Amino acid sequence: MGFVFGSRSSKEEKAAATDKVSADLSQPRDPQAPKGRPTPKRAVAQSQRKAVVASTGNRKEDAKRARERRREEMARQREALANGDQRYLPARDKGPVRKFVRDYVDSRFSVAEMFLPLAVIILVLSMVRVPSIQNVALLLWLAVIALILVDSVGLGFRLNKALTRRFPDEPRRGAVAYGLMRTLQMRRLRLPKPQVKRGERP
Repeated sequence: MGFVFGSRSSKEEKAAATDKVSADLSQPRDPQAPKGRPTPKRAVAQSQRKAVVASTGNRKEDAKRARERRREEMARQREALANGDQRYLPARDKGPVRKFVRDYVDSRFSVAEMFLPLAVIILVLSMVRVPSIQNVALLLWLAVIALILVDSVGLGFRLNKALTRRFPDEPRRGAVAYGLMRTLQMRRLRLPKPQVKRGERP
């Protein structure tokens, strides 16, 4: 009998442990939170989200409310992209590291931001039916690519050094690539909009 009770108790303990592990794995965790638990802010956000998306029992009403929420979120996001409000920016643009990268890039002139207008000029020249002009267009194209590569490599090294100095304990994965991609856009077309002037160091 003792063996039977012991086996049953052991099975119950294993089942309880399995349930606990499953519950822990199913709960989303913030990378900076203690293992297996979300941060307090995240927990509050989750409870608020559950309250907002609670079903009314009417599918049409639920769908209408979901569309309204999406419209509100998109409107806030568009406004944030224009004014830099960190609260409503897309996930890829949030955080002090990404803000520093944007300010670092926007405060400097880069050759890459002239890529589109230069590409249009070179394309027009290459369409002229004159061999000498077409040769010039090809040389210009090679020169532009070389300048962009050299400028981008230099910017990448300087940006990585500045990030290491400014944010030694913050995750910086993908930050340099994020900055280099931003240089490919003309300054006035960048989103989020630049918040610093040329020559103004972040």
